[in-house]
Amino acid sequence: MDSAEGRVSTVRDGLAYGPIYLDYNATTPIDPAATTAMLPFLGGAFGNPSSDHHYGVVPRSALQRAREQVATLVGAPDALVVFTGSGSEADNLALRGVALASGWDRPRIVTQCTEHPAILRTCQALSRWHGVEVTYLPVSHDGLVDPADLDAALSEETVLVSIMLANNETGALQPVDELAQITHRHGALFHCDAAQAAGKIPIEATRLGVDLLTVVGHKMYAPKGIAALCLRPGLPLEPLIYGGGQEHGLRAGTENVALAVALGAAAQVATHELAAAGHHRIRRLRDHLHGQLSAGLPGRVLLNGPVEARLPNTLNVSIPGTTGHELLAAVPEIAASTGSACHSGDHEPSPVLAAMGFDADRSLSALRLSLGRWSTRAELDRAAELIVAAARSHARY
Repeated sequence: MDSAEGRVSTVRDGLAYGPIYLDYNATTPIDPAATTAMLPFLGGAFGNPSSDHHYGVVPRSALQRAREQVATLVGAPDALVVFTGSGSEADNLALRGVALASGWDRPRIVTQCTEHPAILRTCQALSRWHGVEVTYLPVSHDGLVDPADLDAALSEETVLVSIMLANNETGALQPVDELAQITHRHGALFHCDAAQAAGKIPIEATRLGVDLLTVVGHKMYAPKGIAALCLRPGLPLEPLIYGGGQEHGLRAGTENVALAVALGAAAQVATHELAAAGHHRIRRLRDHLHGQLSAGLPGRVLLNGPVEARLPNTLNVSIPGTTGHELLAAVPEIAASTGSACHSGDHEPSPVLAAMGFDADRSLSALRLSLGRWSTRAELDRAAELIVAAARSHARY
């Protein structure tokens, strides 16, 4: 058995004892290659990477290799890679860092209404505490930003545009290359939250024209608690955490070498799998699942998001006559997400689907089925069978 087959078997054995896992956009299992890579730094290779003596050498070298592996994955070999404790922290560093270093009394940021809360709430805080003016762009019925809207929203005071590469609910892929070009014509920087896209599709940040890009470990088979902000060298950025000079002076605190190394290993595995067209295999499985659901529920499976410009692993569908949370409650054999947010037992329509123009009924009937590295056709056939049966028995008309 080769190493790739061994990794697959190891994780599948763990998944075999629970529900069919279709929530890879929420978090991924840790790839055994990432676990193996981090273990030495929980033991003998314990040194501080900032130490000049013997015990700092191996951790320091491992950190540098991890940076290179992450930069290679996102197609930005010259990028500065700043390790952070989460994607939210990386997003905060990008937005707050650029705004506060800009020199403007009232700098402007442009984003869009279906961004992750890590972006939206950071923008709100910057507006509240630092007088930053924020413009929120609308999206189309497919969840995409119109480049013309961005062009019209930019001004001399705009210092940053932040648009995610892939939406976490629908998988919609934004036209980042065109949006970045427009941004640069107006003299602003472009940040891209690529948390959902990194490792799922090939990314060439340099070709896209992205100045800052967020990568998140637990979305790409690394542990939780590690992420990175990749940025073009020379960008002025105000640190989010002050202290020592770690992480190019942009993120103080002794580095968590073990988690950074795990992220690097996961990035290397993802680079190899993308080169072997693993994302096309997942796309075929996703489309097979969609086809099975549509065949079992003719006319009742409505796709939310673009048909083509979408992550290969993401299927967000509404099944009218049901609610997503009731449907999933009826099939505990499946672990997936809905198109609603639950607060103390009350289910509310997804803000993302609402921004796309869908009414409450369609939003509340949505399911987000996200596939991953260890999804199998047999699992998807069984999942479709279970969902179809539950939708038929729980239909409200």
